[in-house]
Amino acid sequence: MASENYVLLERVELNASAASISFANIPQTGYTDLKIVTSLRGTVNLGSGYVDGILTFNGTTTGYSERMVYGLGGSAGSVSQSSTGIKWGNWANDTSTTANTFGNCETYIPNYTSSNYKSVSVDGVQENNASGSAIAALNAGLWSNTAAITSITLTAGSGSFAQYSTFSLYGIAAVGTTPAIAPKAYGGNVIDYDGTYWIHTFTSSGTFTPQTGLSCDVLVVAGGGGGASTSGGGGAAGGYRTASSFSATTTSFSVTIGAGGTGAAVASSGSDSIFSTITSTGGGYGGAANNNTFAVGASGGSGGGGGSLTTTSTSAGGAGNTPSTSPSQGSNGGSGSYVVGTTISGGGGGGAGGAGGNSIASVCGTAGAGVANSISGTSVTYATGGRGGGDNAATPSTNISNTGNGGYGGFWNGSSYVASASGNSGIVIIKYPA
Repeated sequence: MASENYVLLERVELNASAASISFANIPQTGYTDLKIVTSLRGTVNLGSGYVDGILTFNGTTTGYSERMVYGLGGSAGSVSQSSTGIKWGNWANDTSTTANTFGNCETYIPNYTSSNYKSVSVDGVQENNASGSAIAALNAGLWSNTAAITSITLTAGSGSFAQYSTFSLYGIAAVGTTPAIAPKAYGGNVIDYDGTYWIHTFTSSGTFTPQTGLSCDVLVVAGGGGGASTSGGGGAAGGYRTASSFSATTTSFSVTIGAGGTGAAVASSGSDSIFSTITSTGGGYGGAANNNTFAVGASGGSGGGGGSLTTTSTSAGGAGNTPSTSPSQGSNGGSGSYVVGTTISGGGGGGAGGAGGNSIASVCGTAGAGVANSISGTSVTYATGGRGGGDNAATPSTNISNTGNGGYGGFWNGSSYVASASGNSGIVIIKYPA
């Protein structure tokens, strides 16, 4: 098969566990067949060594049947069933198998846009280097439906698919044709097509390599700063920068994803995210409580919230947009405060959309606002600061990974002490017209 007729359409690498993944907006012209290649690990122990991955089309759970022949250790057999999806052969190693091993599977779907019933062939191997037997299988499946396949979902039969599981969808064009709908670059943990644009999302460092000159929209968010413990300052959001009509030539562009800073008594700042000439600076750490050296919030993409000292009334927040960019990549952190004989509380970390709030007596400084961006095809708020620490505070909302949010400062929730949070890692997203 000529390589130009075998095209990667979408790819997903999980940076956190997920119960399912979907390939949507599958092209309806330019290709005849589809192929799915997976490397899967589950999050549960079923005792069998594997977790089924259930394949469904167009959100439908009816009309599926399959027959499998398999080898397990020294035995072999066959079995058939009707089910809510095609599952045999889509093996994900369960947690009883050797650490860091994955089940591997290839699924082939010919004539996916035809008005006939859709046949499916699956071959899978569940890998296990421990004492348990591994299973290999060949599966012939059928979806008794005449609709063209427009979306594919793979769902874990139990628990979730584990971090680092990968899912790749390929389109196969007729020999002698040139596919009109194909990504024009390599690279990214997720490659997605939304019907108009190709979107390459980097949640870990890598390389973006255009195959032709491209005009791209780009989002670069750095890692957020960590919040400080014991009523310390909130960590700042990572620097937030965008570019429109970025000219990407046919060369390789290094992509660096900044890690979030650690939440601790003396927290650390986030790390920079970089794409080509665009550098977003890591968010500053939240200022420490009762620590003369680290009470002031650190400067960065946004500034960390100030800590609190019993020897002074306030501790300043860090400066945002450091180093300076235009437009600004972030905002200042709020100041921390101390009231003699009463309480201490930390300032809020700055965000891309606004400064962190100053703390007032026992009231924690509010988190600096983030900025909503729809470059991924869905509106997501990035680069929100971390709330300052203090007494009698409600637990903040859970941070979402790869948003560049700052970590909150440590606080007392009315019954127990809650440790400060680390900042979130950053992200780089590159979008160009299909």
